[in-house]
Amino acid sequence: MATRSLADVAVQLRPNDNTAVAARDLKAGTEIRYNGCTIRLADSIPLGHKLALAPIPRGGAVYKYGQIIGFAACDIAPGSHVHVHNVNASAFERDYAFCRDAAVTVETGEPRYFDGYDRGDGRYGTRNYLAIISTVNCSASTSKYIVERVRTSGLLRQYPNVDGVLAITHKGGCAMQFDGDDHRQLERTLAGFARHPNVGAYLLVGLGCETGQAIHLIENQGLLRLGGEPAQPEVLTIQECGGIARTVEAGVAKVAQMLPRVNNAKRTKLPASHLILGTQCGGSDGNSGVTANPALGFAADLLIAQGGTAVLAETPEIYGAEHLLTRRAISRQVGEKLVERIKWWEWYTSVFGAEINNNPSVGNKAGGLTTIYEKSLGAIAKGGTTPLVDVVRYAEPIRTKGFVVMDTPGYDPVSMTGLVAGGANILAFTTGRGSVFGCKPTPCIKIASNSPMYHHMADDMDINAGVILEGATVEEVGRQIFEEILAVASGKKTKSELAGVGEEEFAPWSIGPTL
Repeated sequence: MATRSLADVAVQLRPNDNTAVAARDLKAGTEIRYNGCTIRLADSIPLGHKLALAPIPRGGAVYKYGQIIGFAACDIAPGSHVHVHNVNASAFERDYAFCRDAAVTVETGEPRYFDGYDRGDGRYGTRNYLAIISTVNCSASTSKYIVERVRTSGLLRQYPNVDGVLAITHKGGCAMQFDGDDHRQLERTLAGFARHPNVGAYLLVGLGCETGQAIHLIENQGLLRLGGEPAQPEVLTIQECGGIARTVEAGVAKVAQMLPRVNNAKRTKLPASHLILGTQCGGSDGNSGVTANPALGFAADLLIAQGGTAVLAETPEIYGAEHLLTRRAISRQVGEKLVERIKWWEWYTSVFGAEINNNPSVGNKAGGLTTIYEKSLGAIAKGGTTPLVDVVRYAEPIRTKGFVVMDTPGYDPVSMTGLVAGGANILAFTTGRGSVFGCKPTPCIKIASNSPMYHHMADDMDINAGVILEGATVEEVGRQIFEEILAVASGKKTKSELAGVGEEEFAPWSIGPTL
């Protein structure tokens, strides 16, 4: 067997890393040249998994991305497979060094544009939906029946500028503390979809006796005014209408009245500064932080250079790497907001006897991710390199231009629901194992971290970042992602949209007890 150079078979991300990531499946016995020496692989190393480049003594730090991702549970010899069987995630101190790396300047470059919807009130959309929003699970089926009746009636054929009628349903809305944390968070999420720039009009549908009353939602979330102008939300309740059948009839009639107004919206040339990019990684593997995530981070930097916004979420998947973000904070206050959220998550998980390090899923581990620290270091690469300008709570409106963090769980549907509720009008989702996620009303671009998965799931993937392992640069793929963002914002359908995915994935975060 011929000896291969390390660069031919694996990726060492930083010079001080004592591990490298396999760029392809490697067999035991493979000989690799590294630093003038020959390393013989003691184990087979699957694509995306790590191999040791140097001896790592028991208790010694394991490095990837130039950062600690865990500690050796036993002596690890060069050429060994480095993974959950010989690495643990002991706690260690992180230096937050607030604002130290915040002085990053971004060149604006040539102004870029997309064809979107100017709502005339400071909101800018990439799609044009009419939404039927259920205030409580008790009205979920009725909301869906309204949508089904409209779709099968042929009514939408008269309105070519409308992307569709969308049912926003969920499992909550009652049996929660009135005006408590869950109530306010659910209302913030529902209001975020109601006023979303990709929604041209909406109808609220409730049961009538639920905790989450429509009037409370309207008054407490500012839905009586939109863009500073008076607004009159449309509301139906099943109990007032006289049952499901009559509510469906009234709902269809309301939709018929609203459709002409939604159809009047036309795409127009808008600056890229009006884009709010929500980022997510799910079904990650060991190459997500090598290919797809840094390429998406490059695209995020390009968007921010245009005056736009890029949002990093998944606080449990920032855990262990938050010190790299606090150093980019524009002020200590912004950095402290992130640290406060990290501390809250430590408390929150402890209440339920959970450990944040259990976050890497079975699929993540099969793909080569060993600890939450490793997963987090790869995940934050989606956030690019620009200063951190704000940290917002779940589903809070995103009002600051630049790089923003939103506090969300790592679970994809819940996290993405918060991002969309916050105003994200375009989404980018990186995946190594393969995810088919979509989130209407916002289009979601899927980015594969490796070529085998991209080709295996070609009907669901929009971009292949795996070509970085085959010689392409992160910058080249990042620019491809940026161009795709502009194209999708202008109306190009993503693979998840073509598959019809995105309506069942609405999943508001419930943080309190069900009463």
